[in-house]
Amino acid sequence: MQKDFFIYQAQTTKFAAGFEVEKAVGSYIYGTDGRKYLDFVAGVSANTLGHSHPKVVDAIKEQADKYLHVMVYGEYAQEKPIALCKLLAEATPDPLEVTYLVNSGAEAIDGSLKLAKRYTGREEIVSFKDSYHGNTHGALSVSGHEAHKREFRPLLPMVSFIEFNNENDFDKITEKTACVILETIQGAAGFLVPDSDYLIKLKKRCEEVGALLILDEIQPGFGRTGKLFSFEHFGIVPDILVMGKGMGGGVPVGAFMSSREMMETLSHSPKLGHITTFGGNPLIAAASYATLKEVLDSGLMDEVAEKEKLFRELLVHPKIKNINGKGLMLAVNLGTPEYTLEVAKKCMEKGLIVFWQLYRNEYLRISPPLTLSLEEIKEGCQIILDILNEN
Repeated sequence: MQKDFFIYQAQTTKFAAGFEVEKAVGSYIYGTDGRKYLDFVAGVSANTLGHSHPKVVDAIKEQADKYLHVMVYGEYAQEKPIALCKLLAEATPDPLEVTYLVNSGAEAIDGSLKLAKRYTGREEIVSFKDSYHGNTHGALSVSGHEAHKREFRPLLPMVSFIEFNNENDFDKITEKTACVILETIQGAAGFLVPDSDYLIKLKKRCEEVGALLILDEIQPGFGRTGKLFSFEHFGIVPDILVMGKGMGGGVPVGAFMSSREMMETLSHSPKLGHITTFGGNPLIAAASYATLKEVLDSGLMDEVAEKEKLFRELLVHPKIKNINGKGLMLAVNLGTPEYTLEVAKKCMEKGLIVFWQLYRNEYLRISPPLTLSLEEIKEGCQIILDILNEN
């Protein structure tokens, strides 16, 4: 299987692990080598409820027995997509009322940019240095790391970049700005959290000049920080909310939300302002609804703070420089990219799956399922500490 993987499947790096997966259940992935591996990555924040959560699997099976794709997005009324959008509206504050379901977080970013331009009639976009929003042309255009963009230019014009947590850059947000887009917690840059009142001041500046605020919650969304969305920690509500990854419980999905008034502008002048064949797919919506319902009803979000505290108490070592992040999205600074990659490799050998941050490879990524137990946290952290002691 590994041989065919490297021959027939397009690769994104020259050092893919090629790990052969047999099955995945709960907090563990099982390899064809007969071993089980504790998962501290959760499919890069996608498996909110762990692997093969029974409520998600049952929802998929139940929907599969009824029907799969029946019509292009937005034409037919289907039970699960409607239920998902309704529950999202009930679980989020005003003015977030209406959800547009798409296939991925990156597509949701593109849709949100189009919505902001359409609603405001403006062309300029302000994004952030070291931001990451995806790899479609639109999402890449508003991502703030030149090394990942250089070979794919030209990208979207009229995009400028300001510095995260720097209020002195606010004067670059003007009456010509359609939207300001940022990750509530910067992911690829090492899980950087906004200063206590930074987002409040940013939202105020947007309101002063009539620009829309788009928050990218693709990674923290669906409970990872102890709130359904991380903006709830910071005293603001975005004009447009983008989500993906963990909202599907392990299936591909994305969405963007806004007010009804704003979203309706995509339906005319021109019609089909955004269109997607498989967005709102009933099978995917069934899994997403089951995931959202479980996150809201299970009490898992109430456990996040305790689990974060345990991680921070256990991961103390001279080789750990600092730990960024919030909740169950933590970045552990091991000093150099080379050492961090070596630690990640050693962890895999000892039965623990960890990863690294896209831009800041010196940071070890920890983004486990919300369902991870305290004992599993202790087990995984001990493996990390053992490796730090040995290497």
